[in-house]
Amino acid sequence: PRYTSYPTAPHFTDAFGPSDYLSVVEEANDGPHGDLSLYVHLPFCQQLCYYCACHMRVTQQRETIARYLDYVKREIDLVAERVAPWRRVVQIHWGGGTPTYLDPEEIGRLMHHLQQRFYVAPGAEISIEADPRGLTEAHVAVAHQVGFNRISFGVQDFDPETQVAIHRVQPVEQVAQATAWARQYGFQGVSYDLVYGLPHQTVDRFRRTVEQVLDLAPDRISLFSYAHVPWKKRHQQMIDEAALPSPQEKLRILLATIDQLTREGGYRYLGMDHFARPDDSLARAQVAGTMQRNFQGYSTHAGSELYGFGVSAISQLDGAYAQNELGLNRYYAALDDGRPATARGYRLSADDRLRRHVIMRLMCDRTLSIPSVERRFGIDFHATFADALADLEPLAADGLVTLTPERITVTDRGQFFIRNVAMPFDAYLRDTAPSTEPRYSQTV
Repeated sequence: PRYTSYPTAPHFTDAFGPSDYLSVVEEANDGPHGDLSLYVHLPFCQQLCYYCACHMRVTQQRETIARYLDYVKREIDLVAERVAPWRRVVQIHWGGGTPTYLDPEEIGRLMHHLQQRFYVAPGAEISIEADPRGLTEAHVAVAHQVGFNRISFGVQDFDPETQVAIHRVQPVEQVAQATAWARQYGFQGVSYDLVYGLPHQTVDRFRRTVEQVLDLAPDRISLFSYAHVPWKKRHQQMIDEAALPSPQEKLRILLATIDQLTREGGYRYLGMDHFARPDDSLARAQVAGTMQRNFQGYSTHAGSELYGFGVSAISQLDGAYAQNELGLNRYYAALDDGRPATARGYRLSADDRLRRHVIMRLMCDRTLSIPSVERRFGIDFHATFADALADLEPLAADGLVTLTPERITVTDRGQFFIRNVAMPFDAYLRDTAPSTEPRYSQTV
């Protein structure tokens, strides 16, 4: 598991429905977390990228997008009327799909709707994912005008052969132009998404991509491992498995890229798949211990709850998770009935909250104070997690973690396998019977 949540999404259940979600939203007004993050899922793309594992839909019909936006606004209204007006929104993120596949005017209208329904705090971090292909200066100008201050570009790889193999051709000049527009209009942060493990990648070929990225100097870089899950995403069958790098070569690419980004580029390695310049807000959040992990990866504002809007979107509240319908028709039908589009979810038990805290702090901080956990949850850590500590012993022998009576620390080597360090604390992995079908991607 990548632990963007705990428990992870496969453990959500349809026993948690729309009425449960509304109850949790209203209960949260009296909870310990006042600040909010908002996520809007915009699933539409102009064409299919073969590597993609996102919940997306290819369409050329502008009326399809317009209809969807009308329903998203209805969902926003349904939730907003149950959220206390004093709760501040400190973070907004639009993902997909391709949010910038919307017309500039559609971007403006949807953001204005959000701003009318929620109290967006001054200085909130507001970000949008963008595809350099098809992006215009008007998109960037309108996005900044309505409040976006961070933008993330999907780069993946600049190698021409890899781009053809994944059905995503975008010259470096295209990304450079998009980046120049973002800086021209005053975006505070520019992020790039890179993916390693794609067809035809080698250490040397990917190094050339990273050199080009360093020349463009984004503020943040996400370095994602390609998750080849054709049993879940059937379009990934279009990728030639024989062209994929071996796990050993993938690991060499990862290690070489981390060295290149940190030593040559001066980026701070935040863990697992994120890098940032030392003065970036995400790097500062890690130093302050306020970095969190959610369904967009690593993020700032650990104390905020996440409300998701749109098909497949997941809300991440203090005591529960709720995921919307995956299909457009069922999403529309729910809102036509005047109810949230919640398809499944999960209410956390006391044990879930404890294990979520342990796993998330390891994933974000790479260290865990055992006495602090004992004080916070009123437990005997060594007794409660005797099995997990025993499972960590082989990792300690391999130099991935150091264990003392008062602290668990992930080593520099172990940070590459942070998922494996977290797994011993996952009660659901212990309780799940072996399956012939893989549930998660490989660590490397």
